Amino acid sequence: MPRIPIIMPQLGESIAEATIVRLPFSVGAEVAADQEIIEVETNKATMGVTTPCRGTLLELKVEIGKTYAVGTVLGYVEVSEDEAKRLGVGEATVESGPLKMDAGPSPTSSVTPVVHGLPVPAHAAGIAYMSPRMKARMNELGLQQADLAGIAGSGAGGRVTIEDLEEFLYRLDEHKQSPASSMRVAVADAMRRSWTRPLATVGRPVRLDALLAHRKASAAKSGPALYALRALAIALGENSAPAGRLVGGKIVHPKAIDVGFAVEAEDGVLVPVLRNADTIPLAELLPRYDELVELARLRRLPVSAQGGSIATVTNFGTFGLTWATPIPLPEQTLVLGLGAGSVVPSWDKEKSQFVPVTEAHVTLSFDHRVLDGGAAGRLLRRIVELLQEPEKL
Repeated sequence: MPRIPIIMPQLGESIAEATIVRLPFSVGAEVAADQEIIEVETNKATMGVTTPCRGTLLELKVEIGKTYAVGTVLGYVEVSEDEAKRLGVGEATVESGPLKMDAGPSPTSSVTPVVHGLPVPAHAAGIAYMSPRMKARMNELGLQQADLAGIAGSGAGGRVTIEDLEEFLYRLDEHKQSPASSMRVAVADAMRRSWTRPLATVGRPVRLDALLAHRKASAAKSGPALYALRALAIALGENSAPAGRLVGGKIVHPKAIDVGFAVEAEDGVLVPVLRNADTIPLAELLPRYDELVELARLRRLPVSAQGGSIATVTNFGTFGLTWATPIPLPEQTLVLGLGAGSVVPSWDKEKSQFVPVTEAHVTLSFDHRVLDGGAAGRLLRRIVELLQEPEKL
C-alpha cells in the first residue's frame, strides 16, 4: 500500500522548528483528511499538524517533548491506491514497496525560514568586540550579547574574556535557576532586536467620557483597547508614512493597515493581528477581536492572525498603570499604549468651575529614525481626536 509522509510545516513567519506536545492518535488509527494528528508548540502558539489525506496512521517518528525542524518527516499515513492517484502525488513522495525515500532532515537540521520570501536566520547571534574563541563559546551556550550585561570585562578596553565568561557561569550555579519557556526566549529576542534602534515616546491625556458613554449605549461592548486600535488604524489610513520602516536609505510604506494588539499569555505576550483595520467599523471588528483574544490566551492563534502588522496597541491600564513606555516590535515602527482611566478635575469655561471628567494617558513609542517628535505628536493628536468622537469609529 502507498504511504505518504507527514511533514513538519512552517507554522508561521520565522518559525524554524516546533516541539511535540501531544499525540492524539496511535499507530493503526483511521484518520481523515486535514485532521489534526500531532499537536506542536512553537515560540508563538500551540498548533496542530494535519494529515495530508485520508488513511491509516502507519508510523510516528517523533517523541513528546522533542523539537523537530521544519521539513522533518514526522510519520507516515498509509493510503489506498485510488487515494494516492486522486492526490496526484509522484513516486518521490509515495511508495508501495520497502521504504526508499529520504527520511528528511533530522531534529537538529539547520532550517532557514522565510518572511515574505526573504530568508532570516532561525537563531540570531552576534557578539561585538569578542574573540573568535569567545564567539564560539557563546554560540555553543546559546547566549546573546545582552546576557553579558552583568559581566565586568577584565580584558583590554573592558573586553569580556573567555575567563570572565567561565567565572560568570560558575557563579551562576550558586543561584536558583529555572528554565525559560520558548515564549519567554522569543520575547527576549524580539526586545533585544527592537532595542538596536533609537526609540522615543510621547504622551498626552485623553478624555474618556464620550467613549464610555458610547460603549454604554452600544449593544456590543468594545473595550478601550479596541477603540484605541480603531483610532490608530483610521489615523494611519489617512497617512501611513508614520508606520513606514527605514530600510537602508528608503522608507518602506505599508501595503495595508494591519494592526496588532498585545494579549498577555502564559509567561509572555502574543500579538494577534486585525487585518485592514482602517476599513472595518468598530462593531464589525469586535467579534474577531474577542475571538483572537481567547485564542491567544490558549496559545492557539491561527497563522493568518500572526505577523505582518505595522503597529501594535497595548492596554497597560489593565494593570492599573497610568504611564508606560512600551517597545515596538522589531518589524514595526509604532506602539500605542493606553493607561488606566481616573476621575480628575477639569476647568469648565462656561461654568467657570472645575468639573469631574474621566481621563487617561495615551503614549506613542516610535522608531526615532523614521519619526521625529513633531510627527509623532501630530499622529497622537489625531488619535486622541478620534477617541473623543467614538461615533466616527
